[in-house]
Amino acid sequence: MTTATIVREEQNRFTNRILHGDCIDVMRHMPAQSVDFILTDPPYLVNYRDRYGRTLQNDTDSDWLKPAMAAAYRALKQNRLMVCFYGWPRADKFLDAWRSAGFRPVGHFVFRKSYTSSAKFMKCQHEQAYLLAKGRPPLPKNPLPDVQRLIYTGNTLHPTQKAVVSLVPLVRAFTLPDDLVLDPFCGSASSCAAALLTGREYLGVEMDDAYHAAASARMTRIHGRIAARRFSCGIPTAA
Repeated sequence: MTTATIVREEQNRFTNRILHGDCIDVMRHMPAQSVDFILTDPPYLVNYRDRYGRTLQNDTDSDWLKPAMAAAYRALKQNRLMVCFYGWPRADKFLDAWRSAGFRPVGHFVFRKSYTSSAKFMKCQHEQAYLLAKGRPPLPKNPLPDVQRLIYTGNTLHPTQKAVVSLVPLVRAFTLPDDLVLDPFCGSASSCAAALLTGREYLGVEMDDAYHAAASARMTRIHGRIAARRFSCGIPTAA
């Protein structure tokens, strides 16, 4: 087996797949600087429980946060970007973890909701994410507004499911076709779907058994729809 074949097989292990396991372990075994963009929505460290009683693993402590961000930094190519959602009550912990890993905050997104997710001192009608740089990425030709719209999904596949249509602009703004998009906390695989539907490659990691199964099934359905559309247009499915 040639060196080129070994490298290609190693790359295939981490391309267009939803892997089941601990993302820290997975990213540590990935080739360094092999990912073009990271788009992820990790647990917010708030012990979240939705109205159906669904919870998220590792949402009660931050022991995993710094190791995960260090592993993400290692996997990301130089002069590339990560968009990471976070929970504002633990913003200090997330910023500390990103900076400790080597990331540099270069932007901040607010995602407006059309609904109220909770109400205490005020109605919660937005989520937020930082744009984080490794090195000195080039500026995009058409910068996105820092206020975006977050469409409600109904959270049928995951308690914090993001709409694919809300993530597509991020993928298009910060990647090129065939780039590899990583989501180490992929949940229902919305970020992976956004990557695939815009002509990018993807890698998702999910440790929860049920969410991993849902994400894998979802990506299989999307691959099938894409293949069917190509066939109906007279394009071979292997193209």
